[in-house]
Amino acid sequence: MRALVKAKPEPGLWLEDVPDPTPGTGEVLIEVLQTGICGTDLHIVAWDEWAQAHIPTPLVVGHEFVGRIVALGAGVDDLTVGDLVGGEGHLVCGRCRNCMAGRRHLCARTEGVGVTRAGAFADYLTLPATNVWKHRPDIDLDVATIFDPFGNAVHTALTFPVLGEDVLITGAGPIGIMAAAVVRHAGARYVVITDVNDYRLELASKVGVTVAANTGRTTLARVHQDLGMKEGFDIGLEMSGNSQALPAMVEAMAHGGRIAVLGLPSGDISIDWSRVVLHMLTIKGIYGRQMFETWYAMSVLVQEGLDITPVITHRFRAEEYEQAFRTVREGLCGKVILDWT
Repeated sequence: MRALVKAKPEPGLWLEDVPDPTPGTGEVLIEVLQTGICGTDLHIVAWDEWAQAHIPTPLVVGHEFVGRIVALGAGVDDLTVGDLVGGEGHLVCGRCRNCMAGRRHLCARTEGVGVTRAGAFADYLTLPATNVWKHRPDIDLDVATIFDPFGNAVHTALTFPVLGEDVLITGAGPIGIMAAAVVRHAGARYVVITDVNDYRLELASKVGVTVAANTGRTTLARVHQDLGMKEGFDIGLEMSGNSQALPAMVEAMAHGGRIAVLGLPSGDISIDWSRVVLHMLTIKGIYGRQMFETWYAMSVLVQEGLDITPVITHRFRAEEYEQAFRTVREGLCGKVILDWT
């Protein structure tokens, strides 16, 4: 089968012919239809410090996908050949304290599809049946393709109640934009998203944000004034990893404000901890999705009319992967999809 392989411990990615996988006991074999490109994949291609420390080679990469089940391993009796499916890319141990307590997203011994085991940038993928999410047959294939990053957005956006609240989102990448759509759908009053990328701010405007602000040309104080807000933001969603974003967010929060942090910084960040204490702020780190409460929430949101399609901007054939990755690196895009059919 075709697969995008991190074949060597150096920058690059290679389209190779590799053996078809076989589903083991409790696994399914999935024919991949479409995949999405993630920031993690860019790190792997670049072979940066993080990738060198975490990625074994050779490895088939990729973890955002939609496909159809084509074979069942022994012991799988609740899925059917032909089912349209996605999958949770975090494989948990099942036996640690958090797993046994039902908090599988907090497993400390997690393996990752396309990170520590064979991934989805291929014609076929095997996955434990317990990690498979069965989609409604009428779901938009593009939307189903990006359920993994959509889950990051939903998990972050709904960590704290947002009904009637004023929400600040720093980082208008695809996940930040989807998070904006979620909090607007969930009843937030003002939804402000910030970035320095005008292309992505324009995408954010298409999902109904109140203000899409370029912080290179305006300030949060000015946005605050223009909206007539009497206090700071109630909820903050830090999605960028930018070293200036979290400190600015802390300054912009109301007393008792709550911040969910998904953006992964590349270095140390200094924030005003006295303000955190005196303003009684809550800061919570977010990683991945809740298994499988977030997946259920995603399906309900889409079924009830939440439209995340504006975030999908480019599509390429799998063989055009180099152009697709170049498009993502250039930043003038939302989600980029590879077609494997």
